[in-house]
Amino acid sequence: MFALCSGWGCGGLRLCQLRGWIGEAVERGTCRAYHGRRYGSGGCDRRPGSESEVTSPDPTRRALKEWTLLVSPFGRLRARLPCDLTVRPLDPFTYPDADRVLVAVSSVEGGAQGLDSLQVRYDEARKEMAIVSETIDPQASVEVDAPLKFDLNIKSSGSGCVKVQKIECDNCKIETELGTSILQSFKSQKLHVQTKGGKVICLGTVYGNVDIHASEKSTVTIDKLQGSSVTISTEDGFLKAKYLYTESSFLSSAAGDITLGSVHGNITLQSKMGNITIDSFSGCLKASTHQGSIDVHVSQLGEVDLKSHKGSIIVKVPSSLQTHLQLSGKEVDVNSEVHVQEIAEAHKDDGVTITGIMNEAGKHEKWIKADAPKGTVSFRSQSWFQSLQLQD
Repeated sequence: MFALCSGWGCGGLRLCQLRGWIGEAVERGTCRAYHGRRYGSGGCDRRPGSESEVTSPDPTRRALKEWTLLVSPFGRLRARLPCDLTVRPLDPFTYPDADRVLVAVSSVEGGAQGLDSLQVRYDEARKEMAIVSETIDPQASVEVDAPLKFDLNIKSSGSGCVKVQKIECDNCKIETELGTSILQSFKSQKLHVQTKGGKVICLGTVYGNVDIHASEKSTVTIDKLQGSSVTISTEDGFLKAKYLYTESSFLSSAAGDITLGSVHGNITLQSKMGNITIDSFSGCLKASTHQGSIDVHVSQLGEVDLKSHKGSIIVKVPSSLQTHLQLSGKEVDVNSEVHVQEIAEAHKDDGVTITGIMNEAGKHEKWIKADAPKGTVSFRSQSWFQSLQLQD
């Protein structure tokens, strides 16, 4: 769609492409946010700090207002909203100086209540961009294009969702109540996410030292996480991660399952009621659950210490792994394909402990310890390739 634009700011009469809006439902339908996409090279730009009313070609939603503010390229965004919020980086070709923040708000037809309460302002002394409203319609969506390296401090109330795409920052703090938090291809030195009932979804690769706390039935789903220090906790909801590359990780869940794909580094896992599953592990692992079961494939060995107080444990290893073994349970099952030397068997109370050595491990080789006093410990041979086939 094109509009005829005139005036000195536009260099005389010429065609100026209107800013288009593309309705895009957020991942898995968990958010209502609609993401605007701006085209062109910024012709007919409004002066910094100005605002205007805009229209949207999407018949289900109506674009209401836009703001363009001149800012420092290294600042902070503070948002307090009861509706959906999307943050993404400025187009570097249109804004090579990274000195603008573009804000746009849209809503479903008839959903313009509380728009006058929306405060959009920039504090130059504090280098802080603020977007604040307590009464804007929860059906509204606020979209922000910010400089690439912009810190974030976002608090969403009610069912408002937060989506952050391809931003790099030193500090990022996101708090939601029932809304979903989505982080896509994101980098932060310190990332803190907290939700009281929503979902946390990490898409693509998320880099940084991460602290995620999801209470009640909130769930955490991660594609790939890479950082030095990672802490993630859930209560009744599950925790799933396809790839974890960390130096030190602590993951816990009160009642939800912890399901991990490929994991590298030193990691501690705790669950009271849930199960713990790892498809491929390389590093040092300490995992415990009170009533759940544990299923781990150890691809490369550091130290492995597993305990299920009332459940069972399955440990799968490559046939070539060199390690010492200490397997204790009500029953212990060592697959015949696993070649264990110097096997010793000890019975105590209502359980049995098997010790031994795989592939002539030396004195300083690492240990695999598994303890399931009320269940069965199964020790099997399985290659990494077989593990991938089972995942498929």
